[in-house]
Amino acid sequence: MKGLHILAELHDCRAGSALLHEVDAVRKVCVAACADAGLTGVADAFHGFPNGGATGVVVLAESHLAVHTWPEISAVTLDIYVCNYSQDNRAAAEAAYAALHAAFLPSRVVRRDVRRGDVGAA
Repeated sequence: MKGLHILAELHDCRAGSALLHEVDAVRKVCVAACADAGLTGVADAFHGFPNGGATGVVVLAESHLAVHTWPEISAVTLDIYVCNYSQDNRAAAEAAYAALHAAFLPSRVVRRDVRRGDVGAA
């Protein structure tokens, strides 16, 4: 179960309006980020809000990616957890994060990384 859990807040995003407002655009970029990183999507669920914005999750064989857009403040929150018992998938987590960072174009980021499943870690 060793893995990397990336928690990120993307502020002052300069992505096009559709990517912050429209659920289909958010879903497309999230599913593509996972696939391009070599992760295995097994299901997804996304919801759009009447005044814009979206929330969603891509369930991965390796764990999950969750996203929430806040178009009224040009912000996005990300939760990317990628784990595997037999191999280190940190590079895949970083690749998915990089793709989403490039898509949303934040001016400022607050990111926290959590190493999970390292029994010997403090």
